[in-house]
Amino acid sequence: MGFDDVRFPVGIARGASGGPERRTDVVTTASGREERNSRWAASRRSYNVGFGVKTLNDIHTVVSFFEERRGRLRAFRFRDAADWKSCLPTATPAATDQVIGTGDGVTAQFQLVKRYGSGLRDYLRSISKPVAASVRVAVAGQEVTGFVVDRLTGMVTLAAPPPAGATVTAGFEFDVPVRFDTDELRINLTQFAAGDIPDIPIVEIRA
Repeated sequence: MGFDDVRFPVGIARGASGGPERRTDVVTTASGREERNSRWAASRRSYNVGFGVKTLNDIHTVVSFFEERRGRLRAFRFRDAADWKSCLPTATPAATDQVIGTGDGVTAQFQLVKRYGSGLRDYLRSISKPVAASVRVAVAGQEVTGFVVDRLTGMVTLAAPPPAGATVTAGFEFDVPVRFDTDELRINLTQFAAGDIPDIPIVEIRA
């Protein structure tokens, strides 16, 4: 599966609509009770970025990006304007935002994750496309600088294994790995010196 480590234009992405999707089978029995089963362990995000296209220059930018990706062939990064940090969207990531592991004195690698929930039934989302320069890490509440982060997997490798029982936390910005969900762009040029592409679907990939 081809992945280009480039981000879809952020200015256009800000106008996108979309969000997480889950697949749940619901069966109603003869008594009226329901049986529910989740088909996906993890949610999958999808968006329509056509709403962010406002000008002829935007159209040119999107067409160029689409052609370079060869339509659905190659995946890329996308910034979800509603969810792209380890903290609240208006806050600044801190090294203590998200728990990513607990030291055992041996393990030095930890996967970046983001937790959703209030503690009742939290969902842990694996973060595979962090913005490497934004990643901050702390061990037992103390920020450390001795680490490297793989920007294509979200794996953090510490210079030394944390001591047993020490909580490892991280703060970061991140992108969503996506691909176009169409091989065709239908461009509308009915307005003078402007235009739009009403439907540009993109969908998250399992990276």
